[in-house]
Amino acid sequence: MSITADAPTTTPRRTIKDVVRAYVALTKPRIIEQLLVTTIPAMLLAQRGIPSPWLVLATMVGGTLAAGSAGALNCVVDADIDAVMKRTSARPLVKHEVPVRNALVFGVILGVLSCGFLWLTTNWVAAVLCVGAILFYVFVYTMLLKRRTSQNIVWGGIAGCMPVVIGWAAVTGDVGWPALVLFGVIFFWTPPHSWALAMKFRDDYARAGVPMLPAVATPRQVSFRIVLYSWAMVLCGLLLVPATSWIYAVAAVVLGAVFLAAVHKLHNVYRRGGETNPMKVFHLSNTYLCAVFVMVAVDSAIGLPVTSVF
Repeated sequence: MSITADAPTTTPRRTIKDVVRAYVALTKPRIIEQLLVTTIPAMLLAQRGIPSPWLVLATMVGGTLAAGSAGALNCVVDADIDAVMKRTSARPLVKHEVPVRNALVFGVILGVLSCGFLWLTTNWVAAVLCVGAILFYVFVYTMLLKRRTSQNIVWGGIAGCMPVVIGWAAVTGDVGWPALVLFGVIFFWTPPHSWALAMKFRDDYARAGVPMLPAVATPRQVSFRIVLYSWAMVLCGLLLVPATSWIYAVAAVVLGAVFLAAVHKLHNVYRRGGETNPMKVFHLSNTYLCAVFVMVAVDSAIGLPVTSVF
């Protein structure tokens, strides 16, 4: 059988740029951006001012390597369900842009580099916390919880809370109570953020057999839990006031009120049997977290302690 003139005879060659782009995509850059946004304000709060630029840079580099490691290893473990879900069907392993073995080695190397780099440039506490975050995300969330319980993102979200603790430890060499409050803010923020997104993609999760809460509960039940966790998030944020000033205190109250109004509105619609767009809460959750941590940074740089004001 002859081959027609216009029939392709070889697979299009991939450029170095294509290969690099595929490996970068394995690290889930958008998640890394979010983690870094929370790390720097934690460092400013720990310093109660501006830390050494070199320390901040070192912590950012180490944190980026760690988050990239966790993201790549997550892609390896979840390659089968990523291929089923529309939202993740363009990931490198699904499109066979990176061999699974290469992705595994890549993720492990990034993890080792992150630990060694933080140990050398910051301190052993930050390095150990970094390794713990990677292992927790891969083994506890991805391999143990994600496919077994609707509480997967609640406890699995602990890994996403670690950057603030790592940033604090990089400055101080220990973990202070304000770092734990910031940890709590992100812990309680994660379920409303993730469930709002999962409400839109509930069919994806159901098709993949992942028991994300919106795939196994009614919208009314999900929105009610979103309200509960949102209240816990806002109240937890207020616990930080003694370590900040009126700048953060006012911002925390205003931002919290805006977000709570949005989640209550979402729940009221579902409670009445109506339909609405949960992505509004998802996008607002990103704005809320970013704004709260920006105000932590601003307050740490220029604010006065609340106790000194009153």
